Amino acid sequence: VPPNITPENLEIVFLSFEGPDQPYSQAGGLGVRVAQFTRSLARQGFNTHLIFVGDPDRPGYEVQENGRLHLHRWCQWLSGHHRGGVYEAEIEKVHDFQDSVPAHVTFEIAAPAVAEGRSVVVMAEEWHTADALSRLSDSLHFNGLRQSCVLVWNANNDMSFNRMNWDRIGYVADFAAVSKYVKHQMWDCGVNPVVIPNGVPEERLEAVDPDAVAAFRRAMDCDVWFFKIGRTDPDKGWLEAAEAVYRLRAQGVNARLVIKPGAYEAHGDEVYRHMVWRGLDRAEVATDDRSVQGIATALGAAPEAAVLDLKFFVPDEVLPVFYAAADGTLANSGYEPFGLVGLEAMAAGGIAYVGSTGEDYARPLQNCVVLDDAADPDEIVRFALQLKDDRELDASIRSGARRAAELFTWEAVTPIFLTRMRHLAAGQDVVVG
Repeated sequence: VPPNITPENLEIVFLSFEGPDQPYSQAGGLGVRVAQFTRSLARQGFNTHLIFVGDPDRPGYEVQENGRLHLHRWCQWLSGHHRGGVYEAEIEKVHDFQDSVPAHVTFEIAAPAVAEGRSVVVMAEEWHTADALSRLSDSLHFNGLRQSCVLVWNANNDMSFNRMNWDRIGYVADFAAVSKYVKHQMWDCGVNPVVIPNGVPEERLEAVDPDAVAAFRRAMDCDVWFFKIGRTDPDKGWLEAAEAVYRLRAQGVNARLVIKPGAYEAHGDEVYRHMVWRGLDRAEVATDDRSVQGIATALGAAPEAAVLDLKFFVPDEVLPVFYAAADGTLANSGYEPFGLVGLEAMAAGGIAYVGSTGEDYARPLQNCVVLDDAADPDEIVRFALQLKDDRELDASIRSGARRAAELFTWEAVTPIFLTRMRHLAAGQDVVVG
């Protein structure tokens, strides 16, 4: 961390649609990112605020991490009428967010922080918060606070770049991106962001209980099994995952797939239809016991189907067991801005199958499997057969995966973040530290 930046002289604010509330607010990687990053910053001593579209049944304002993490749940009056998740009534929530957040940040966060001698960093995530950031700049300027605040807009992917008023945002703030791949995409929009990568919590590097791993493997009882979690978006490689399992089974390999799809999306129906077409029987798995043993029991009691479809929330502490126990975690996206699932699997000592776009951490066969053609299921098949027969290579990749993940913990990302903020502050004529 730059020596002149301390928790005593810096306050940090994140503006995001998604947030830590599960399942309402955490629809994908953005919710994981802001939940984990803000928690890490707070644990490192920084007074950190996260303003997000929260669960309507939880407190509007909540303080965690010994008073350092402030959760501001926004748009709850709308969410109470739209309980399908953060993106239901999306446009209405965007308007409410941009109409009300700027004044709140100005008077309830920035003004008190500046009065106590702290500068403020505001990181706005994704297109939903862009207009809110522009209006916030105006509000801060009008109230004599702009010179104490660093404003940054961050892109986690290229979604709705067409909605962005790039000149307006560029006039009031700087740009950031989560990977070099997204940075290059933003070049086409006429802007040049700094890169601040995503990370994983440091505790994810803890060794996974070998007894838990063994229990999951016994429950699956097959030659090869994969784990896949995330949004059922066409870019995420769900059809290719199912097809790879079919082709392995067609070669006489008893291959299985455990899936945990995200919130309902239309592509999920297409994936299920593909399984039916290929004769892949699918069994839904439900359990009220979310412990490692409870989930292992549920997996073992499920029908011996090719695909096990998890119909329950998987706690964060159980995910590493899936990653470590599986023969591969299929983060096989054709387009991936960063790839948090792949990195999480690597932190657990798992074999991550990743694509070739934004996964800056990936080194082929050193710390993961890199798919040069993510649209080709046969590439998954070939690597799976190779690793099935070469246990030494399998062990080497798992070891390299954990070493690579050590470079991408949130605690390792924090000095990058703060150094970038210091540099951007100089360009905005803001003194930090």
